[in-house]
Amino acid sequence: MVVATLCWALPASGALAAAQDTGQAASQADGRVAFIGVPGLHWDDLDPAITPHLWRLAGQSGLGSVSVKTLGTVTCPHDGWLTVSAGVRSAVGHGCGLPPEPAPQGAGATVPGFADLLGERDGTYAGTLGEAVHAAGQCTAAVGRGAALALADRKGSVDLYAADPAGLTDWSRCKVVAVDVDELISPYLTDGRLPKEPDALGPARREQAVRAADAEVGAALARIPADAEVVLAGIGDHGSVPHLRVVMWKRPGAAGAFVGTTSTRREDIVILPDIAPTVLTAAGVAIPPTVIGSPWALGRTAGLDEAAADLRRADLAGTTVRLTTGVFFTAFAISQVVFYVIAYLLLARRRRPMAVGVVALGLASVPVSTYLVNLLPWARADQPAMALVGGVVGLAGLILLAAMAGPWRRHPLGPPAVVAGVTAAVLVGDLLTGTPLQFNSLMGYTAVVGGRYHGLANIPFALLATAVLMVTAVAADHLVRAGRRRLAVTIVATLGVAAMLLAGWPGIGSDFGGVIAFVPGIAVTALLVAGKRVSPAKLAGFCVLGGLAVSVIAVLDHLRPPASQTHLGRFVGQVIEGTFLPMIGRKLGAMLNTMLSPNLMPIVIVGLAFLVFALLRPGQASAGLLPQAFARAPMLRAGLIGALVSGVVGMLVNDSGTAVLSMVVALAVPLVLYAGLRLPEQTQPLGGEPAGPGEPGRSGEPGRSGEPAPLADPVPGKA
Repeated sequence: MVVATLCWALPASGALAAAQDTGQAASQADGRVAFIGVPGLHWDDLDPAITPHLWRLAGQSGLGSVSVKTLGTVTCPHDGWLTVSAGVRSAVGHGCGLPPEPAPQGAGATVPGFADLLGERDGTYAGTLGEAVHAAGQCTAAVGRGAALALADRKGSVDLYAADPAGLTDWSRCKVVAVDVDELISPYLTDGRLPKEPDALGPARREQAVRAADAEVGAALARIPADAEVVLAGIGDHGSVPHLRVVMWKRPGAAGAFVGTTSTRREDIVILPDIAPTVLTAAGVAIPPTVIGSPWALGRTAGLDEAAADLRRADLAGTTVRLTTGVFFTAFAISQVVFYVIAYLLLARRRRPMAVGVVALGLASVPVSTYLVNLLPWARADQPAMALVGGVVGLAGLILLAAMAGPWRRHPLGPPAVVAGVTAAVLVGDLLTGTPLQFNSLMGYTAVVGGRYHGLANIPFALLATAVLMVTAVAADHLVRAGRRRLAVTIVATLGVAAMLLAGWPGIGSDFGGVIAFVPGIAVTALLVAGKRVSPAKLAGFCVLGGLAVSVIAVLDHLRPPASQTHLGRFVGQVIEGTFLPMIGRKLGAMLNTMLSPNLMPIVIVGLAFLVFALLRPGQASAGLLPQAFARAPMLRAGLIGALVSGVVGMLVNDSGTAVLSMVVALAVPLVLYAGLRLPEQTQPLGGEPAGPGEPGRSGEPGRSGEPAPLADPVPGKA
């Protein structure tokens, strides 16, 4: 009950504060707003000398970054403007460029092909922003082709249109105005589309384009009525490398504040679908129910130079993680493959060097180190990628040292329990503090990629589930040997359910698939600890129970105010409206695309092959160490099986696919291997005291069904 209360109260309080800021912004607005879209603009472009108009506006505004992720890796201006129009992530296709040139129609214009766009899956909600403004009895004024697309109603029309700021003669007629500044995009276009090659424009031409964009923004600002709110955002990418883009919000009381949103639960990052509700709120127009974004909100304050430096560094951190992740995972997969091959060759020759166990613990310490490294200022280094990877390796070494150096090192399960315990503690602490460690981490997520902005991602879920189940299994092994099996089952279930609630609760973990996968893992581990058998029917029932659990959590989230909901509650709304199938299709496609990942599949194949072969052919593969380990510490087997169950289910229900199971294998199998190398050394029960003859589960005759087997000296080569 305490955990559930905390799970509800923490995100609700944060959302309430953000909603209060948003409500304050709406109450102070006079209903006039101008949105300026500058595709390609990022914080490295801004300079007092090169961009005087933008720099002056920044000094008068709240500042932040926008993640321009839509449906592809790179967001072209056409996709960005369409997303603003729809209020949901939308796209017209890969490699697109600028929106079409509007066709004049009296004082206004019509966007060509708009009716066809509405028939496409990813353009279904186009025109939502303009239609809402017209439904409120207000008119729309657009400057530039992208602005016309953003403010077009469902018929594709805007009331006033001009190709440039000088062409719009009456800036005060409509309370909602949009301006397209595309000078940063035009130099990059090839045949009207963004190139697939990396940005090769050169700094001189880039500076020239930035100066032209600044002049265009200055021309628009000179004509926008002084009492209007100004919403400025870089709504697309300018080349093949995605970045965070500039956000400015000029309104009373905003100067010096960071701009965030409940969509990201970050105080300085918004997403493209947030622009439509921000514009509508400023104009005093009701937000349509199909819009998934949230109005911007103001956070902490900072000076202009400090804020700009922080936002530049945030983009650097995100792009560094994005560009380093592939190389890192490749190196990690190669390390795993090489390790298992060497371990097999050594163990097959009846050799049991503890160096194999130490290396196994070191590899198991790497994942949690990818989060702990964010406690270090690696993004401030001259070579941030080198500092990032070096920090991960160094921290993994420190965790290994702690596992091997403490008094627990004398117990065969002590060092594995330390590694698993550190992993679980770090991830739980991260969830309770707003996930600052998963954000911009190699095994987490980044706003530059834009798949997730807060909560528990799929890889951290796999690590959390594995770590919790392995730690509770070690504790259960000690309790069962002490004759306290019921308490052991209670600990497994209680700690597992607490971790599951943190993983799935809105605003904390917000992980839909994680709950579905966590429940059967907990249940299987608890049943095995209780000495019960797990049938396929029971396993299927546990999976259904996981689905029911996440459904209840999602419905509770949906019952909260829209501004406080996470994607869990919004998914319930999509189910009610019957609009959830496109999202399910994209998730399924993403899952299938990762099933054969060259960076992750080797970890699954080699790790599981080693595990299975060591169990089926122990005399050949491991000199019997794993069967002996499971005989001496039966609960270790329960934790491993439970973790693998969560990994397999998680692989099938999450869009990360193989990534989930690969991380379960990468953490659990090395821990079991280390324990297997150490356990045959024991000549007495793990509790540390010799047992009297005939006592169940101790030296003497074997205990009842489900009790630990006697701890006799191992016979080399025997199972």
